Amino acid sequence: MPSPARPRGPKPNRMDPDQILDAAQEVFARDGLRAASLRAIAKQAGCDPALIYYHFDSKEAMFTALLARRFPPILQDLERVAAPGDPRSTALRLWEVVRIYHRHLKDDPAIRSLIRGEIVRGAEGLSDLIEARIRPIVMAIRSILDQGIARGELRADLHTLLGTFFLARMHLEILDLLPTVLPRLMGLPHDQAVETGLQVWFDLYWRGVARDPLAPLPPLPGLAADPIPIKETRP
Repeated sequence: MPSPARPRGPKPNRMDPDQILDAAQEVFARDGLRAASLRAIAKQAGCDPALIYYHFDSKEAMFTALLARRFPPILQDLERVAAPGDPRSTALRLWEVVRIYHRHLKDDPAIRSLIRGEIVRGAEGLSDLIEARIRPIVMAIRSILDQGIARGELRADLHTLLGTFFLARMHLEILDLLPTVLPRLMGLPHDQAVETGLQVWFDLYWRGVARDPLAPLPPLPGLAADPIPIKETRP
């Protein structure tokens, strides 16, 4: 009696979906979503292209999953800092925003390139997906700036939406440039050069938004320090 034929094709449990998403992120960042192919993603992941369909229906589904994987932890940390009961100075809270971005994105140039590239390309349907994820983040940072005006710490004429844009956007650009350029220019160890560069940049940003640009900044915790706990609240 002949033995039953073995089923052919990849098995769904041969590769974790996160491994496929990691590969998709690299390919999307390099080629853009429109030009990326499932074959290229499968090659990057080291799997058969058919395996991808066990987990994802399309490239767009993978892109949506990437956004869902990356943005919620960032938003959660930002909303904690944006809580109206946070008694810390606006300067320290904005620096905490920088540290959150740094913590979540410093080691992930592919996701930075991916989001930037798709925003610039304006791919139909994807702009709405990206906006839906970015808008709550923007609103959380903007809330810190609005509270800073109400507390008398920031300029009353500050355009808080643009202030948010420049804080977030410029920091993303800095994440791509500082690690490569500053260690060579400053002759400092990598981590020290990046930290020094970010603090100098933040000082310049703060002077532009502060009600009193001559007032010294409070001591800023290091980029690698633990998140600053909120020990008390305002009524």
